[in-house]
Amino acid sequence: RSPLGSAGGDAVMSVGDDVEDAQIAALKAWRKARDQAAADKALAALKAAAANGDNIMPPSIAAAKAGVATGEWAQALREVFGEYRAPTGVKSGAMRVLVEGEEDIANVRRSVDELSAKLGRRLTMLVGKPGLDGHSNGAEQIAVRAAECGMEVHYDGIRLNPEQIVDAAKREAAHVVGLSILSGSHAPLVRDVMGRMRAAGLGHIPVIVGGIIPADDARTLKQMGVSKVYTPKDFQLTPIMADVAALVAKAQA
Repeated sequence: RSPLGSAGGDAVMSVGDDVEDAQIAALKAWRKARDQAAADKALAALKAAAANGDNIMPPSIAAAKAGVATGEWAQALREVFGEYRAPTGVKSGAMRVLVEGEEDIANVRRSVDELSAKLGRRLTMLVGKPGLDGHSNGAEQIAVRAAECGMEVHYDGIRLNPEQIVDAAKREAAHVVGLSILSGSHAPLVRDVMGRMRAAGLGHIPVIVGGIIPADDARTLKQMGVSKVYTPKDFQLTPIMADVAALVAKAQA
């Protein structure tokens, strides 16, 4: 039985924010107690090895022994190699309208065209995937269906942070932001995104969220300002696109 439909109090296990806070505090204490000069020296050696094409395993081991955290190790390598962003396939030009439901898609497309004419430009949707989800199937299905329904879609793939998503919403002048979160971290991530949206002057833009989200959490997200919450039971994509168009029309009105 799906925990999303269960009424029992133990159906869904939630981890409180205090667990994350405690881990952050422990990491800060670890960094404060280590020999910072040794850590800096180890990171410099790691970057030098990476830049020279040398074996990075010995300096990586030395960095670990010097108390270098995993994030610092990874950032040092990013500074040398850059960061790979896998292609999403959303803008590949391979959009395809399925025969089944084609009439419904055409109806939504007409609504999107009419709304875009009123907006003075194409209705623009930003699809964001914050957090550490390992795949993007759901987000890409949403992005592709939005494009099939006539929207301009921007999607930069998985593992973005809230700051990157809000920056993209501002840069692309998005009319709506859709967040896909399957990791269970929807509450803190959405809270962060919503706060940054308001701080950036984007609080008027509707935000929708999809993921593995229990009913109680869905209510919490709506209290944060989220317009719509979708879970796996909302597997029909075209009605979601109709919702998106309606939300944008309401926001613009």
